[in-house]
Amino acid sequence: MVEMLGVLAIIGVLSVGGISGYSKAMAKFKLTKAQDQITMLLMNIRTAYATSPSYAGLNSKIAADYNLAPNEMVNSSDHKLFGTFGGEVYVAATGGLKTDTQGTSQLTTATTGNYFYITMTALGKEACRSLATSDWGADGLVGMIVSKSGGNKTYLTADLPVTLSKVTSDKICSGETSDITWIYY
Repeated sequence: MVEMLGVLAIIGVLSVGGISGYSKAMAKFKLTKAQDQITMLLMNIRTAYATSPSYAGLNSKIAADYNLAPNEMVNSSDHKLFGTFGGEVYVAATGGLKTDTQGTSQLTTATTGNYFYITMTALGKEACRSLATSDWGADGLVGMIVSKSGGNKTYLTADLPVTLSKVTSDKICSGETSDITWIYY
């Protein structure tokens, strides 16, 4: 009986360790998948608009309809895009970023389409911090906007790439869920 209890205790400890390792592996898998989705979407948009003078008319529906987004992102019933973490993904053309006299940057609503953005919504704290601090390269990345879902926005332009110390010191990605927008030319 004592030996049986010992075996059960060992099995319990190993099970807890296995579940913990599995959870960490799944979180890393989802993060890598989200990075791959954004990268694929970016490359497909650039390829599709390579001969066009602007990104005018680009939106999430066009990205879905013309297979610019990876298939696993597209909801076939309504042609909306969804990311690995379950939140909606938005794509649209924009006029770019403008800076006011106080040095605050914001997306313009101009429809010239010289730039486009990709927004991934409903990211948890860890996913937001990891995606915000990932090296997205300098090839066309103009800025990044990180905001609490439905809350205040933090515009990151001159500070790219973003460091983890900046994210934690500025309380970026501090909401229960956050959104990240990448702006490209």
